[in-house]
Amino acid sequence: MKKRLPAVSGPELHLISPEGIPLADWLRLSLAVLPYVDYFHLRNRQLTAKALLEAINQMQQAGIPIESIVINDRLDVALASGAGGVQLAGHSLPVAAAQSLAQGLRVGCSIHSPEEAVDAASEGADYCLLGHVYESTSKPDLPPRGLDILEVTAARCPVPVIAIGGIHPGNAGAVIRRGAGGIAILSGISSPADPAAQAEAYRAAIQTAWLERR
Repeated sequence: MKKRLPAVSGPELHLISPEGIPLADWLRLSLAVLPYVDYFHLRNRQLTAKALLEAINQMQQAGIPIESIVINDRLDVALASGAGGVQLAGHSLPVAAAQSLAQGLRVGCSIHSPEEAVDAASEGADYCLLGHVYESTSKPDLPPRGLDILEVTAARCPVPVIAIGGIHPGNAGAVIRRGAGGIAILSGISSPADPAAQAEAYRAAIQTAWLERR
């Protein structure tokens, strides 16, 4: 199947690496879903900068386009590797500081409210990651923010809002119809026995909803 580079318009599908996943498993997973996924987030707080650089190098050698790779938190590693983007968390550099050094990197920011989204966009974020939208097994003690908050956030935020948390192919369309610019998935793709089929189902769901929204 022909590999598809990150979309310049349309709903985005982000895949986030499970914490601690062996690199060989991450490479197999990424290659399996490459035709359907726009961005691959490398997130492993245990890896050193050197180990992250090696992981990025192996991803490239395996066939993952460098512009599709997003590095969690480590702006220095993202810049050194030439990755496509960096995803900032609450403990990361402020968006404005990161953007001043980004040199063309796509800068994403994790947010939890419409107000945080507006602030992040005003500081130069290229997109915001809002979670968790639905109930999530990764955060069982925290109530989901829900579709209403997502809709308000997307309406107020001038940059794309990517939704995360408890999203599966059956509810992914509702997320897009409420204004999200895309979705980010972790276990929803990495856990099923057939990740490629699952990623294809996500892609079909968000693409259909995007066309309906237009």
